[in-house]
Amino acid sequence: MKIKTGDNVIMLAGKNRGETGKVLRSLPKELKVVIEGLNLVKKHRRAKKQGQKGETISVSRPVEVSNVMLICRHCKKPARMGIRHENKKIMRICKKCQGEN
Repeated sequence: MKIKTGDNVIMLAGKNRGETGKVLRSLPKELKVVIEGLNLVKKHRRAKKQGQKGETISVSRPVEVSNVMLICRHCKKPARMGIRHENKKIMRICKKCQGEN
């Protein structure tokens, strides 16, 4: 999986198509990512203590990796990423500008 925590991505499908956000968590075993402020669902929370009210909160749900695209740090455009091996290090390379991510 080429998308990591902290990357900026754009949504390609779903109700938030075209919006951008930062990856909060990546779940490589499930091939999903959690994006800040996108794919929000309402969750009902019970009252924890006596006299406290329950509430409805919005939670970001995981999204399939195939529905997001990484935004290049150099050209600031959505682009596919390639991998280059240099000096025993793996580097992600933008396919549009050949910039290192």
